[in-house]
Amino acid sequence: MVLGEVERVAVETGFSGVVWVDRGGEVEFAEAFGLANRAYLVANTVDTRFGIASGSKGFTALAVMSLVRDGVLGLGTTARSLLGGDLPLIADDVTVEHLLTHTSGIGDYLDEDGDGEITDYYVGAAHELTTTEAFLPLLEGHPAKFKAGERFSYCNGGFVVLALLAERAGGVGYHELVRERVLKPAGMARTDFLRGDELPGDAAVGYLPIEGVDRSNVFHLPVMASGDGGIHSTAEDISKFWRALFAGEIVGAVDEVVRPRVDLPEQGRRYGLGFWLDERTDTVMLVGSDAGVSFKSTHDPRTGTTRTVLSNTSPGAWPIARVLNS
Repeated sequence: MVLGEVERVAVETGFSGVVWVDRGGEVEFAEAFGLANRAYLVANTVDTRFGIASGSKGFTALAVMSLVRDGVLGLGTTARSLLGGDLPLIADDVTVEHLLTHTSGIGDYLDEDGDGEITDYYVGAAHELTTTEAFLPLLEGHPAKFKAGERFSYCNGGFVVLALLAERAGGVGYHELVRERVLKPAGMARTDFLRGDELPGDAAVGYLPIEGVDRSNVFHLPVMASGDGGIHSTAEDISKFWRALFAGEIVGAVDEVVRPRVDLPEQGRRYGLGFWLDERTDTVMLVGSDAGVSFKSTHDPRTGTTRTVLSNTSPGAWPIARVLNS
């Protein structure tokens, strides 16, 4: 049985995190493993909050699409029309849709196509990154990689730019936009933007994969998440999110959000607007990977089945996710 295999793999790999499977809101499997805080021997529970890294790009996309729904933004709105003189290396023809689909071609402050491991990257002045505007120095100076619309290239910086555009168009800070337009409609009461240097007791500390050393990820991530990811959530809240999304409670045009825009046969996936899509089925995915964080949640809208793995280590979620989706 798959769930028995989950427990076996969790033990064999020293998995730290939570595994959750439900169908139509009815929980079939929910179990926590490992420690949320190694220094104080605090165990993970099914209610522990974990960073989900790029998993929250989907939340950014939905906040933007809610502004599109309200006529505040359009998919064809150019970034330049709201950036003014900021970030001059972003081409004038880059649109909101290009940014949502990773086809903008803009240079990236955290380029995942580059060499090295994610844990090799340190964020300069991480403690200052508490607002979207504070990211501007990080986003500057990166030449374009290709012309807008030419191809797909995963771009973290593009989603920070989206957060900036949403703020300037909507007149409300990015964090509040997501809370009001995504978290609140979905009933995600235990999901929020937490400071990495003052995590509450119910949040898991993220740990780097250094053998024999319990070192946290506090210097590797912005102190507050922005548009490219990093919100903290629970397995139950992620499940609530999927149900609310497909019930039309966040944005009405769900089909537009999860419609395939880019085919990526080499990855066995497609991409919509902020969401990964299975190559052959209707399954929709949120995926996050960062220093001290790994996360994958899949939802099959036909059966209402959600499978979520959250981990407070960089590689932890992947062996479990492979079992769940085998």
